[in-house]
Parts: sequence; structure tokens; C-alpha cells
Amino acid sequence: MSQSKLSLVFALLGGLVLLFIIAPLAGLFIKTSPVEFFETVNDQEVTGSIALTLGVSLVTTLVFAIGSVPLAYWLARTSFRGREIIQSLVDLPVVIPHSAAGIALLGMVSRDTWVGQAASAIGLDFVGHPLGIGIAMAFVSVPFLIQSARDGFANVPLRLEMAAMSLGASPWRSFLTVSLPLAARSIITGMVMMFSRGLSEFGAIDIIAYHPMVTPVLIYERFGAFGLKYSRPVAALFVLVCLIFFVLLRILANRRTHDPIRKY
Repeated sequence: MSQSKLSLVFALLGGLVLLFIIAPLAGLFIKTSPVEFFETVNDQEVTGSIALTLGVSLVTTLVFAIGSVPLAYWLARTSFRGREIIQSLVDLPVVIPHSAAGIALLGMVSRDTWVGQAASAIGLDFVGHPLGIGIAMAFVSVPFLIQSARDGFANVPLRLEMAAMSLGASPWRSFLTVSLPLAARSIITGMVMMFSRGLSEFGAIDIIAYHPMVTPVLIYERFGAFGLKYSRPVAALFVLVCLIFFVLLRILANRRTHDPIRKY
């Protein structure tokens, strides 16, 4: 098969997949009238929910990056017995049902646990609080950051770190000046994926913190209470906001990279 025919076949197959992704989203906007859409934009409950969802997901991503990046480096650079078990545990939240994740988290942070009691002692409460939303988002999304950062560190040649240390750099300085900058693109990509995944979480949040409502929970509530007509405009607005943020973050993550196809 010639290159042109192969490209045509791949384009057709890829087009079918893109159609599968685009068609439902296009239908969502087509079936939402401009009046419904702008009424939703002016709905303070909806805009407050979207702001809450964006804010908690962003803060959660930044906070958990502090521990996730060192863990990713350790997994990429350290060989030990049981390493595969640790990596499997890191990846586990991606595959378990999110309702089960919510129940597991609730069993850890509810008011009758030592974590919940310790939080209550300083005036905090995970249940029905943005803190609960944050840990639910983090649990299901942090594997994306760790995986991406781990792959980024694994692709940094070890000889570069050794060269830096042979010139007098400490392991800490070698990490900051060599490993971290070279893996930065993978880390940023992982943070984008973690942030984006956090925006869409429903199951675990629904169990831990139904109120205050993040947008996925609000969409579900309006669908259950009022039906498709009243939930669709909220879904359309949230999809649009997520798309804008995701595109902007992707541009930020890729702004210093070049299209690899142009190299050949």
C-alpha cells in the first residue's frame, strides 16, 4: 500500500473517532437555544458552581504537585523489589469505580475517624466542604500527574545528572537544574491532565461533598429534578468553559516545543 493510500485510510479511521467525539458535543450546543444559554450564563448558582469547580481543581493540582513530582522522580530513578506494586497502587485510582473511591475516602475523613476528628479540632471538616471536594478530585486525578512526570524523568539521560554532580553539584542541585527543567514539559502536561480530570469528577465528590455543588453534581441534580431541558444548558456552558481552559493550558504546555513532523 502506498503512503498516500495509507494516509487516506488512517484519516478515514481517525475521522470516525473524531466524529464520535464531536457529534454529541455539537448536538449539545445545537439543541441549546441562545436564550437558554445566556440565561444560564446569568444564573449565579451555575457560575458560582463553575468557579468553585475550577478553583478547587486548580488549587488541588498545585498542592499535590509538591509531593507527586518527587514521587515520580523516585519511581523513575530507583530500582527496588516491589517497585511494580508501588506503581500499580499509584495507577489504581484510575481503574476503580469512582463511587467506590468516594466510599473509601469517606471512611478515611468522616467525622468519626481520627483524620476527621483532627480536622474538626482546628475548625475544618472534609464532609460537605471544598476540602472534601479537593481530596476527591485529587484521588482520581493525581495518577495522571505522577505517570506523566515519571515518564518525563525516565527520559532524562542519567549521564547528564552524573555530569552535573561530577562538576560539584549536589544531588539536590542536579535535580533542580538538570532533571526538573528537562522533564518540565511532561510535568506540565501531567498537571494539565490532573486539573482537567478533576473538573469532571462526579462519583467520589457526590459521596463526600454533595454540597457545595461542583458543576458535574449540579448538572446531575438538575437533570434528575427538571429533566434534559434544564440540565443541557448548564452542561453546554461547562463544556465550553472546560474547552477554553484545556486549550489554553495545552498551548502553555507546548509553547516551547516544536512540531516533530517539521523536523523530517
